[in-house]
Amino acid sequence: MNQRDLIIEILATYQKHGWQLRRLLLLPETLGEVNKDELMFAGARVDNANVDALWFSRPSFGNREAWELRLIAETPYALFETFEADGLEEAHEKARQEMEARMSEYTIRKRP
Repeated sequence: MNQRDLIIEILATYQKHGWQLRRLLLLPETLGEVNKDELMFAGARVDNANVDALWFSRPSFGNREAWELRLIAETPYALFETFEADGLEEAHEKARQEMEARMSEYTIRKRP
């Protein structure tokens, strides 16, 4: 399955469970493959990255917000974190950047 089809499949699954697409992290070659279909991203931010992954968020328990970074791959792999709703966005962004680095390290280890 190509990356575009995987993105569509992952989006449908996450949306069914109440998640909102917030960002796309895409390799340059993947960005070229899906760029013509920008409407399917519903205004989410698209960033060049060294990994293909999707950021989703949704409200969580205890006045928190859940964020999940899902690798765009046939085998599901995701990193998950919750943040205080009234916490500092700079701290949240730093945590998300650390998660992106962990995801990138994971994909490097999985390459043949």
